[in-house]
Amino acid sequence: MKPSDLVVSRWGARFMGRRFACTIGRGGVRVDKREGDGATPVGTHRFIGMLYRPDRMTRPADWALPIGPLDGWSDDPQDDDYNSMIRLPHAFSHEKLRRADPMYDLILLTDWNWPDARAGCGSAIFVHQWRRPHARTAGCVAFARKDLLWIAQRIQHQSRLIILP
Repeated sequence: MKPSDLVVSRWGARFMGRRFACTIGRGGVRVDKREGDGATPVGTHRFIGMLYRPDRMTRPADWALPIGPLDGWSDDPQDDDYNSMIRLPHAFSHEKLRRADPMYDLILLTDWNWPDARAGCGSAIFVHQWRRPHARTAGCVAFARKDLLWIAQRIQHQSRLIILP
């Protein structure tokens, strides 16, 4: 592991020599991640993108892309665009990325089950803002807004998300 890796365990996270509180999936951490299990997948995951709400924050990094009103993420294993960013409206099950709450104001995208998504293995392991401390996610990793922003401003192209068992 390198200092530029974001390392997450059941007890929190560390990145660039600092420790952070974070939350993980309601299903805990699992090696055998499945669609809908609420688990955070154990392993080493690359960061493949960063999205942000330009109406709610300034661009956190030069490679961050804005989330528009028609942006979504397919979570339907029957969809050819499963586990990919899509444009709304969309005929298959999906999440809206532009939410009323601030949870997706800043998203770090990982390569979990991407780019060649396998149906049933789960979609969209994001790093995003938590609802509140200790509130579990559907499988993503979540941080306090100020901590997420601090991390996002320092993520490097070689940084990885490492989820420990």
